[in-house]
Amino acid sequence: MSLIVQKFGGTSVADASRIHRAAARAIAAREKGNQVCVVVSAMGDSTDDLIKLAEEICPNPPKREMDQLLATGEQVTIALMAMAIHAQGHQAISFTGGQIGLVTDNAFSKARIQSINQKRIFDQLAAGKIVIIAGFQGVTPEGDYTTLGRGGSNATLVAIGASLKADVCENYTDVDGIFTADPRIVPNAIKIDRISYDEMLELSGLGASVLQTRAVEFAKKYNVPIHVRNSQNESEGTWIVAETPHMEHIVVSGAALKKNLIRVTIKNVPDKPGVAAKIFGDIAAANIVVDDIIQNVMDDNTANISFTVEHGDLHEIKPAVENLVKELGGKTLPIYQDGLAKVSAVGVGMKVHTGVAQRMFKALADGKINIQNITTSEIKISCIISKEDANRALQIVHDAFNLGGAK
Repeated sequence: MSLIVQKFGGTSVADASRIHRAAARAIAAREKGNQVCVVVSAMGDSTDDLIKLAEEICPNPPKREMDQLLATGEQVTIALMAMAIHAQGHQAISFTGGQIGLVTDNAFSKARIQSINQKRIFDQLAAGKIVIIAGFQGVTPEGDYTTLGRGGSNATLVAIGASLKADVCENYTDVDGIFTADPRIVPNAIKIDRISYDEMLELSGLGASVLQTRAVEFAKKYNVPIHVRNSQNESEGTWIVAETPHMEHIVVSGAALKKNLIRVTIKNVPDKPGVAAKIFGDIAAANIVVDDIIQNVMDDNTANISFTVEHGDLHEIKPAVENLVKELGGKTLPIYQDGLAKVSAVGVGMKVHTGVAQRMFKALADGKINIQNITTSEIKISCIISKEDANRALQIVHDAFNLGGAK
């Protein structure tokens, strides 16, 4: 008997008819002799609606209280999904994150999963029930609700799959799989049949929104295959799996775009050991994820350090950075530059092919798009550009590597 963990995103459970359709998929998997767990997101735009409501009450609400609020969205869906399965003549039981002992750290709004108590899940699977689990949420050791960040239901999906040693995690969404670029921006983007964990990890971190980065990290660590599929049809989607030698023949697998970046520059910090560690240690302590980092050493034994963060982190980054400037004896206020974006190309084939960077840079130059800075890894090249050029840059990079097929 195989164990399958399915996950249905917000658009896949947006109303009663879609909940019934998702329930029918879970039942079909159960009737084939599989044990089935289902992870669900909040219905449709209900999380966004709760955020708007909170902001009407308090412009900068405490993160603990936001998690207390946002965790209610999934609680609605799990109960309705269990009811839909019962209405179709099968047994199901719903659980919140806390009810299955999904314990996280105390980083409200960006919590990381620490442990899951599988016993309650296995007991209900053994009783022949389909187990419905709330995605996106957990509890601290003290019992406070936490949420796992945007796309956190994907992290729940793979964490459950890894914990239960599932045979596959099926991620049902409103698209047919992983595309060579965002098809809403790049009309000629095509579906990728198979992609490696490392490529998906890079694409997720660089703006591809189908899967949260931590979900892919879990999948790679525990070698859990993920099948990204469309909940509205029966088509084969995209398999995210371990790298195979064949994948290196494809130089670039996909292009990604991250918008709404802010560059933070701290000027005239002492150029001596330990300063960078102090800066980024304090920022990490504020639970802020830093993107590209650049350091320029000046002639007067000082340095300018710049890094990018997402626009949504501006409220948290300002007090952290301004306290740092005071502690380091800085005389210049930090500079915040918005209106930035990052376009990237990703592929394991970069490890064995040359000329990839030149091809990307030439394409952007021919498109009259200025590159402000560049970062690379073994399998990715990223360029910071103006946000106003973002969509056009993604199309240019996509076409430069013929990702939409031969012209």
